[in-house]
Amino acid sequence: MTQPSFSDVTGAVTKSIQTHLSAHEALNWLVEGHERFKSQSPRSRDRNALLEGAAEGQFPYAAVLGCIDSRAPIEQVFDAQIGDLFVARVAGNVVNPDVLGSLEYACKYAGTKVILILGHTSCGAVGAAWGGVEDGNITELLSKIKPAVETVQGNVGTEATPENLNACVVENVSVMCQALRDQSEILAGLESDGSILIAGGVYNVASGEVTFTVKP
Repeated sequence: MTQPSFSDVTGAVTKSIQTHLSAHEALNWLVEGHERFKSQSPRSRDRNALLEGAAEGQFPYAAVLGCIDSRAPIEQVFDAQIGDLFVARVAGNVVNPDVLGSLEYACKYAGTKVILILGHTSCGAVGAAWGGVEDGNITELLSKIKPAVETVQGNVGTEATPENLNACVVENVSVMCQALRDQSEILAGLESDGSILIAGGVYNVASGEVTFTVKP
């Protein structure tokens, strides 16, 4: 079977389509979907066909780990429909055991071909980590962002300018991509044998544009 084209998908993504989709092609589907979002030309797919497909099962081509920020609507950003994406959201798009388990399931057992870690500009969690906020369970969450903070502050100093904070967002995405490999033998193995790709990007909340900062 030839590599499927997204333009040929009229309803839900099927198991056959997912199986024959390469990891690089799945990443391209994300990129192409984002281009449609930017150009305000979303692709219409029949809602009833999507729901009928959903009733038969789910075969997402990608998984996205994003922040909880309300300004980054992940499915819209990639012009995705019912059954296209696994989406995990946690402040600061940080990796933790529950997220790891979810992504391991998505890739090893549900056939997903790409993991994209998506940060965003003006991230409140990154700003809080930069400022050393400690409060309740927030403290442990922000500790996962501290390695990125320390790296960027070591390069540019501690002034919390928008430029420095957004540089920390980029670094945090890179740190979390590596965390997937370091903390999950399953995901590292799947990436090593070419079954999946791990990528990273940053969504600009002002322009609506994703810059892919970690490329396979």
